[in-house]
Amino acid sequence: MQNLTNLRFGQSEIVSLAPLNREPVSQDMDQAIRDATLAVDTINWLQPGDTVFIKPVINSGKPYPATTSPLALGSMIRLLREKGAGRVVVGDMSGVGHLAQRPEGYTGSTRKLAEKAGLLQAVLDAGAEWVFFEEAGWDNFYEEQPVPGSHWQRGIMLPNVLREVDHIVSMPRCSRHALLGNTLGLKSVVGYMRYDTRLEYHHAAKSIQEKTAEANTVPTLLQKQRLVVTAADKVLATLGPDLGYVFAPPQGLVIASCSTIAHDLISLAWLLIHWRKAPWLNKQALTDPSSSQFVSNMANRVVAGILGGWKWGISAQTMEHSPLPNIWRDRTLIRACELMGGVPDVQLRPTQSSISPQLIAELASMVTLPTATRAA
Repeated sequence: MQNLTNLRFGQSEIVSLAPLNREPVSQDMDQAIRDATLAVDTINWLQPGDTVFIKPVINSGKPYPATTSPLALGSMIRLLREKGAGRVVVGDMSGVGHLAQRPEGYTGSTRKLAEKAGLLQAVLDAGAEWVFFEEAGWDNFYEEQPVPGSHWQRGIMLPNVLREVDHIVSMPRCSRHALLGNTLGLKSVVGYMRYDTRLEYHHAAKSIQEKTAEANTVPTLLQKQRLVVTAADKVLATLGPDLGYVFAPPQGLVIASCSTIAHDLISLAWLLIHWRKAPWLNKQALTDPSSSQFVSNMANRVVAGILGGWKWGISAQTMEHSPLPNIWRDRTLIRACELMGGVPDVQLRPTQSSISPQLIAELASMVTLPTATRAA
């Protein structure tokens, strides 16, 4: 258990839960995204003609839930256009092993991965436009600093497109992660980072979880991000971020909040429920690397080596693994609570009565800070 005695309570934050049947069609997703979004936010921040940036997850070309749901992305675009958005821009930059970015150019293509994952055409059909950060070039990034006292030695390099938009909506997925334990809303920030920033992230791995949270405190995100919305009718319950055991429960959820921390608390609880149900063989060192300190560190050294060369891989710091998706052992969430207002008092707001009261009670109990650890 992490040291939680210094954590304090933050303000109340609403997290909405909209039900989704297994294998939803477009109309089902439209309704769930609309209901979940409007249950937490009237979208009154959106003025006619504003530009909204949507940040999906395209770490690979694997289909949802290894990447963001194309149905959910299309639904959100249509909702924003209906509410008055002049432009909706969607963008990301893929992960190591699928893309290599250098000052002199890049190999691989987030665009091709988006097409393979079924995202490319879904976005265009919904009336939005794409931007793939590597295509703009190495110099088309700007530097911002996280909060003082962070573990980052340098500033964080972000794509220039974020300067040009009025608002940001984050649309991650609910997934285990081989190195970080999970990848939800906070972890999605890595997709913005230029590859030299990603090198520091993986090389100084002792604080990789803390740096994940700290990267979410750059001014652009604090000032412009409005919503975090996840379609979780499928859950990548083991391994991650590209492969693993997929659950498609009879009733899935869309999870939405204006608070990334509150969203991630509930999304992690939903992940944990399904991780517990995964077969034993899918939760061993090689099938769920975050379960093993040795395997997760070897994997991170490989990533650091790909980013910077073999010397960077050998010299990468030892990372503390996340042996199971445990909310109150999650260093990323704990650091985020330290930096961004404390542990939110999560108020669950189901959009339909078909969501079982037992599930709502279970989720609520899982995200309540244990009494014995609360700061005075």
